[in-house]
Amino acid sequence: MKVIQVGIGGMGNAWLHAVQKSEVVDFAGFVEINKDIARRQAEAYGLDAAQIYPSLPTALEAVAADAVINVTPPQFHREVTVCALEAGLPVMQEKPLAGNLEDARAIAAAAEATGVLCSVGQNYRYLPLSQTIKNILDSGELGAVAALNVAFFKGPHFGGFREAMAHPLIVDMAIHHFDAMRYFLGSDAATISARSWNPPWSWYAGDASAAVHIGFANGAQASYTGSWCSQAQETTWNGNWRFECERGVLLVEDDRAYVQKLLRVGEGPGALVNVHDDRREAPLVHMERMAQDYLLAEFYDAVTRGRSTGTSAQDNIKTMELVFGIVRACDSGEPITL
Repeated sequence: MKVIQVGIGGMGNAWLHAVQKSEVVDFAGFVEINKDIARRQAEAYGLDAAQIYPSLPTALEAVAADAVINVTPPQFHREVTVCALEAGLPVMQEKPLAGNLEDARAIAAAAEATGVLCSVGQNYRYLPLSQTIKNILDSGELGAVAALNVAFFKGPHFGGFREAMAHPLIVDMAIHHFDAMRYFLGSDAATISARSWNPPWSWYAGDASAAVHIGFANGAQASYTGSWCSQAQETTWNGNWRFECERGVLLVEDDRAYVQKLLRVGEGPGALVNVHDDRREAPLVHMERMAQDYLLAEFYDAVTRGRSTGTSAQDNIKTMELVFGIVRACDSGEPITL
């Protein structure tokens, strides 16, 4: 399968690596509007500079391709992805689906109208830790999830568009965690209340910290506290999670998963506590491929077999509605019903 990659700097590196490692996907061409980035990446990855074009329409006229990988900044996702879909080319697109909800809905509508696959790079779903969490919850050993709590604290200095966004934490980073909530619970958000703020030391123009409460359609309640300008005591990129379940707790700390099950409820006079088994660490699922490598392989399989993916635009629009519902709740100070 021959692909055109649109955007080869920044996160484009992850996709350049993934395609160059693939045995079944290769490059037909590239699109990069920044000439300095085009020159540097051509040298770094051994790319043919003559195959780097200034726009997707120009590339489509010059080369024969089977699909497009869209790694542009979010505000350009709609233009690039809709162009590809209307040309009949499936799209593997970096998250978020778009920089705003209107554009995200337009992309999902274009995918639906054309019948051409648009898959979104929610790569955090396809990590050993995430697959381990999903397997434990789906096994039923802990019963139904009533509540979950997520804590995320990082302080990265990216530069570029992220530091100019109105809600960088929510839209560019926590989207992974909110998408994972939907994935783990197998349910969509119904209600939202949220607050965001920007600490005085923040290097972001927009709010880099937030506290969010989400009620899901299946009754589970989720709380999220995060900062993208934390100064110390950082979590991992996955964050720390606690799932309060019917028959025990699933705890995720420092990229390790622990299970403690309820053995019996306290009984009789003075029996104030329940009885549990010992907390055990769950072995992580082995994955031959993960993150972008997994997404690319899944995308190839879907395109060549005429299938969809787990993160199609039609599914991912639910994550976008959740994310921008959180933004609305932060900006308005009012609860939101989806």
